[in-house]
Amino acid sequence: MADLPLVLIVDDDPDIRASLTDMFNSVGMDTLIFASTDELLKHDIPDRPSCLILDLRLPGSSGLDLQARLAGDGVNIPIIFITGYADVPTSVRAMKAGALDFLPKPFREQELLDAVAEALRHDRQRRVDDRERMELRLLAESLTPREMDVLRGVARGLLNKQIAYELGITEITVKMHRSSAGRKLKSVSVADMVRKVELLS
Repeated sequence: MADLPLVLIVDDDPDIRASLTDMFNSVGMDTLIFASTDELLKHDIPDRPSCLILDLRLPGSSGLDLQARLAGDGVNIPIIFITGYADVPTSVRAMKAGALDFLPKPFREQELLDAVAEALRHDRQRRVDDRERMELRLLAESLTPREMDVLRGVARGLLNKQIAYELGITEITVKMHRSSAGRKLKSVSVADMVRKVELLS
């Protein structure tokens, strides 16, 4: 169950909730349905690959209000807006705030399925990155301040001698710090080291 894709649906139209549930269940996706943003906020979002299909206009708080609330609470879930009242300024606002897609009703089933597949791929990758970032932070606790200075120089693409000049140390000392930091972060290449430094920043 932990890896079974979950689609959360917030729409005040019971027929839409039912049809979307049937559609997603038919392709092996689990669903949770809500008639309002308040209903969703009272529910714990399971810790599994998920996305949120969110109607723009809802009784009480709007879909945009919920988007802002989730972002403010640090809830990272990909959002696909659906609406029968699409307008360019609203769709731009939603996308700028981080929505992955914005579909006007009526939409084709395949169009929504494709958008959800992309949202779930995005959420899976975010979860992988989050786990790696947590593991890296634990490894990075053993780094000395000087090793971090050297790593930042490597991430900027500087040569050992350039890092040495900036830090006022010898090139041999830079190589020693770089080698030690690479072992601590379990880096397998320069590219891997740079990627890990970027994840830590």
